[in-house]
Amino acid sequence: MKRRLSLASLRVALSHPRTSVQLSLLGVLAGICSGSLIILFRLSYESLQLLWLDEVDNFASLEPEMRLLIPILGALAIFLFAIITRFKHYRTGIPFVIYRVKNHNGLMPFKNTLNQFFGGMAALASGFSVGREGPSVHLGAAGSSFIGNWLKLPYNSIRILTGCGIAAGISASFNTPFAAVLFVMEVVLREYKIHIFIPIMLSAACGSVLSRLVFGDDHELAFLTIAEFDTWMYLYFILFGAVLGGISTLFNMQIMNIIRWFRPMNMFSRLLLAGVITGLVGWFIPNAMGTGFSAIHWVVAAPQDIQLLLAILLAKFILTIFAIGLGIPGGLIGPVLGLGALLGATLMYPLGLAYEDPSHLTSSFAILGIAAFLTSVVHAPLAALSAVMELSNSVDVVLPAMMVIVPSYVTANQLFKNSSIFIRQLDYQNLPYTTSSIRSTLQKVGVLALIDREYKLFMDATDKHILDFLDTAPTHPVVQKSTYEIDVQYFLVQYDYSLNKEGSPLRFFPMQGVSAQATLAEVYEILQHRREGAVYVQGSTPHSIVGVITWDAVRSYLYRKEY
Repeated sequence: MKRRLSLASLRVALSHPRTSVQLSLLGVLAGICSGSLIILFRLSYESLQLLWLDEVDNFASLEPEMRLLIPILGALAIFLFAIITRFKHYRTGIPFVIYRVKNHNGLMPFKNTLNQFFGGMAALASGFSVGREGPSVHLGAAGSSFIGNWLKLPYNSIRILTGCGIAAGISASFNTPFAAVLFVMEVVLREYKIHIFIPIMLSAACGSVLSRLVFGDDHELAFLTIAEFDTWMYLYFILFGAVLGGISTLFNMQIMNIIRWFRPMNMFSRLLLAGVITGLVGWFIPNAMGTGFSAIHWVVAAPQDIQLLLAILLAKFILTIFAIGLGIPGGLIGPVLGLGALLGATLMYPLGLAYEDPSHLTSSFAILGIAAFLTSVVHAPLAALSAVMELSNSVDVVLPAMMVIVPSYVTANQLFKNSSIFIRQLDYQNLPYTTSSIRSTLQKVGVLALIDREYKLFMDATDKHILDFLDTAPTHPVVQKSTYEIDVQYFLVQYDYSLNKEGSPLRFFPMQGVSAQATLAEVYEILQHRREGAVYVQGSTPHSIVGVITWDAVRSYLYRKEY
């Protein structure tokens, strides 16, 4: 009984949009669970890779025949998982997570999550040019939302827990807690509220701590150093960023073209084609295979070999657009990091007019290329800035990164009308991701925060009996319960102020029931057409009632004053 009461009080506390100890502790729990799931995923695909590689992502160590064969086998494995989970559960990755957060309060389907885990593992292990952040976001969101739904928490808090899981997943995958928080706020939730920010920060911190315990405290791009720049070079950064903004538009456009051109093909043919293309390109340029970090290492290993860098850049570009466009279940950001580094190193070469040997700037331009290209591909400037700062483990990158991020974003957004690749994918798939300001506000509040439990309930009472009670001027709702042979109906009862002398002095408004997990957004959707009446909050069974929410209560909440 005490456990039931404590869980009930927890649900009530979480239904309010405010910072609380309960929400913070749940953020920690979500961070631990989601972070652990991501670590398991990463260990799984890396262990699988090491069955045929001498080092993670080092596909150059394979014989050419194996580089051709392994992606094809990986594509077949992905198709097998899609069959097992049924094709309708194949949608995965960041665009799908954004859609679920915006329209389903962050609740993630279980079979899609299985597809993401095993399909993503096969994709990463077999050398496709996809990143691990896509599975990290999906699996992190699923791990935390499963906890919230199991506890039957209000949907507004599950939505926050989903954000916590995403932050923990990215943080555990890349050891970038600050970038993870900003990514959630800037790309997924697209809002900054303190009561959301705090638990997401805690969750990201937990994910990072777990990652460091398992993988160590390494920063994946710490080998890229930031040089001291001459003052005049900041002018070049503006041109540098603008060029990358234009290239990002081409990149996004080609991904969408691949999606459109090959849509008539069935899934098996698309996946097999992706495997064949990856194997053929990998036969000649193995450094373009994998997540993208191996390509970044080549920027440092051969900074003066411009022909090799251009070859890897072109191959990586082709492999990425085909892998993503043909539906390989992996992320986009990993390859974008590799492409950005290659583009940055390539665009450094015009500086040879000013420097006899500009190769000492290769690392610097590689990381600035990552910042600019990532910004304009996903439209997340703050997340990109924090990512390069954490991945390189250097704060010296902040100022020059800002100088390339701004022109890159403005050029892509305003000059070329390039939207985020995730938004483009959602638009193409007809998955809604926008919401009205009213609905967005009401999604943050659970019905338990506004419920009126002191209603007066009548059971098939006569009008006279109800009128006698209304004459006492009650301050809480009056509800009539009518029982039929196979159904139960609730009505909100109020005086009829329509001045209709011939009818009954009472008005009966049929009431729909909503789950105790629902938010005020669901209540608003039910009542907005009539702009009157009420809904009842269901108890343990659909026809039980624990409280009432009137239209006047919802309207008063919308007009409340806030700081």
